[in-house]
Amino acid sequence: MAEGAGPKRATYRHGDLRNALIRAGFELAREGGPEAVVLRATTRRAGVVPNAAYRHFADRSALLHAVSQAAMAEVARTMEAEQAALPPAADAAAGARARFRAVGTGYVRFAREEPGLFRTAFHVPGDMTHAADETAAGDGGRTPFELLGAALDDLVEAGVLPEDRRPGAEFLAWSAVHGLAALLIDGPLRGLHATQVQQAVQDVIDMIERGL
Repeated sequence: MAEGAGPKRATYRHGDLRNALIRAGFELAREGGPEAVVLRATTRRAGVVPNAAYRHFADRSALLHAVSQAAMAEVARTMEAEQAALPPAADAAAGARARFRAVGTGYVRFAREEPGLFRTAFHVPGDMTHAADETAAGDGGRTPFELLGAALDDLVEAGVLPEDRRPGAEFLAWSAVHGLAALLIDGPLRGLHATQVQQAVQDVIDMIERGL
């Protein structure tokens, strides 16, 4: 390095400013959750002046929503990876069960590995408007909510889940797994040993399966 030269900054130089700002906000969210995603810090990290953000985002809420969707897409990718790592199943029923369980284990794994992004992913409007938005989808084109729905549909198709119990099952399964994830990263279960966490995850998914 030449004398007097400082370290290179990973800043925005040209191209897609909107995505550069989302990437910068994403990294801030990873470090500090949704509270860390503020316009001034995001533009500073992207290497542009604060006013530049207003070309693409009306206010902080708009930026935070975009970062939230990007974080949600990462949740989906982790769930997809968990499913992709499954060994071949003995039959259709076993495969459907394994894919369903992988949705839950991937979800909790993401929460524990990326708590800042997990909190940001669910810093969303108070409805289901964006649950199927393509900006929150993983590499397979499905959002976390859609991955859960597809896994439940597979259970029905494989004859594991009675068809009359399918309506609304997403909300029951999601509530149970999300509750556990929240307790593990922000609640009294955050001090559990890794083996205890693994057992808790399996027990909750067992409970959901039995309930369905």
